[in-house]
Amino acid sequence: MRGDCRNGASIDRLHPPVVLAQSLEIPMSLTRRGALGAMLAALMAGTLSFGAAQAQAPAPSSAPAASAAERVRFATSAGSFTIEVYPDAAPKTVANFLEYVNSGFYSGTIFHRVINGFMVQGGGFDRDMKQKPTRAPIPLESQNGLKNKAGTVAMARTGDPNSATAQFFINVVDNPSLDYPQPDGNGYAVFGKVVEGMDTVDRIKKSPTTAYGPMRNVPATPIVIESATIVK
Repeated sequence: MRGDCRNGASIDRLHPPVVLAQSLEIPMSLTRRGALGAMLAALMAGTLSFGAAQAQAPAPSSAPAASAAERVRFATSAGSFTIEVYPDAAPKTVANFLEYVNSGFYSGTIFHRVINGFMVQGGGFDRDMKQKPTRAPIPLESQNGLKNKAGTVAMARTGDPNSATAQFFINVVDNPSLDYPQPDGNGYAVFGKVVEGMDTVDRIKKSPTTAYGPMRNVPATPIVIESATIVK
């Protein structure tokens, strides 16, 4: 492996890892061919372990039900986009995601890791780069047949496969290296797809980036999620 994406560190010189809740790490090496996969793997693994331990609230006793056609509209400072989620394929992941949406958790968070040619990640930090406390992590649902294709949405996580909380990422290219099974027997759980507003995602991925402490690929101008709303 070329590097570790834990704590926001990059997997390799070209493609730093994406972060989940704190910082996402993708435990794979990123070569030109395998770079994207490793990069995202590190990205997800490092998300929960950026700097300090991630705060957690008690896990809810029950998760909200999701219909097969559930959609979530994100309004951001770069425009809006809509995600369709797949509860039949990833029921626990979708229920967890929708609970964060319903609670208003994503409002005021940013896309804190943007790598054109790989993915854009958000849902964990505010515009001052302060991490928001999350609920307990959820079990990994990467063995659901869904692939990390361009436009799909997946959960970021740490090297612990069962560590995803609130951070998610949108694949901006096909990233087969992130699909199940990875060398460690895991993968990154896809649970939805952008069905409207991919032009907004394209604007986000082209944002000029900078470094912020140990984190790289942070948009120089914050891309803020203004609201996330369930729509039919």
